[in-house]
Amino acid sequence: MKILANDGLVEEGIQYLHKEGFEVDTVKRDIDDLIGDIKDFDALLVRSATKVTREVIEAGTRNGGKLKVVGRGGVGTDNIDLVAARENGVIVKFAPNGNTNATAEHALGLMLGVARKVPFAHATLKAGTWHKKRFQGVELMGKTLGIIGCGRIGQALAAKGKALGMKVVGYDVYRKMDSDVEYLDTVDDVLKAADFLSLHTGGRETLIGARELKLMKDTAFLINASRGVNVDEDALYDALKSGGIGGAALDTYRKEPKREGEPFANKLMELDNVVFSAHLGASTRNAMRRTGLEIAEVVAKYLRLGDFNQSVNAGQTVEEEGREIYTIFITHEDKPGMFGKFGMAFGEMGVNIRENNSRKLNEHVQTVYVVHQKPTPEVCERIGAIEGVKRVVY
Repeated sequence: MKILANDGLVEEGIQYLHKEGFEVDTVKRDIDDLIGDIKDFDALLVRSATKVTREVIEAGTRNGGKLKVVGRGGVGTDNIDLVAARENGVIVKFAPNGNTNATAEHALGLMLGVARKVPFAHATLKAGTWHKKRFQGVELMGKTLGIIGCGRIGQALAAKGKALGMKVVGYDVYRKMDSDVEYLDTVDDVLKAADFLSLHTGGRETLIGARELKLMKDTAFLINASRGVNVDEDALYDALKSGGIGGAALDTYRKEPKREGEPFANKLMELDNVVFSAHLGASTRNAMRRTGLEIAEVVAKYLRLGDFNQSVNAGQTVEEEGREIYTIFITHEDKPGMFGKFGMAFGEMGVNIRENNSRKLNEHVQTVYVVHQKPTPEVCERIGAIEGVKRVVY
């Protein structure tokens, strides 16, 4: 099978795919060439540069096209038409773990930078002027770190904050059992408690606007290394200029240049209590390597094993589909035709198969069917009567 890595792939990822028996093409295609060539590839790997539009997906799946899966190196899938992928039977997978530590470290770096005013002191020294009293900062130890969005990155940041002696509180719809975060009941509770507020969720609508900024302490710092749309920048400007909050450190913005070297303009640049970085959260050599290997592995597992883990447009497990499911356990001989007989029997009895897993047990095989209809003694009797079946239970 052939894989096109249109935004490139780390050498370790290419070597892994070669070892697994895949042919890898890393030649960059523009949109027209991609539409023309994609039908010949079983998988398409991208980062943020390539736009996987409906036209690309349809070109890869129609008229004998081979495209089966799109892999996104990283977290965001805004550049992939998920609806078109679902309609055309293409699974979209992502690699969210490779940049977890890098982003958490960057958020911590932004916190330290704005708290100790390091970028400002650096700039004045570079300009040839010595200032010390002007840049008196605050320590993180003993302060409260508030985290909105306690997923992978939020949890990683929580551990780092706690190691620095911070109290860590947070809010998330899903609460992780074993966590360094003390969960509060509402976002507002976190806003009121935090000395440093770090955002690690969202991306579709504003989380922090004028109302939320007014709830924060006037000494608090806002950190955004998540999505630019999370913050109302006009409201933030007003809060920073009026002393409503102590400062901010930003890695993402509502409007960002599309290409390296392009100009950047933002009215927050007028202020001297804001630290800026250019969407660098995941920009480390380590994260690039981990993410490249991760997306290579998850795509290879889908193509070779039908594994749905880390799928974006389909349930990673059957349970996520939200329908009632039941299990039937069959011990049987390992010979051709058994699954065909099981499938025919289930179909004739009106049992819809959702999934089946099978493993070798000495001279026999243990197969577990996941079905939508509640098993009955009659179903088990019918399956048990098939030649080669040793045992059926549910």
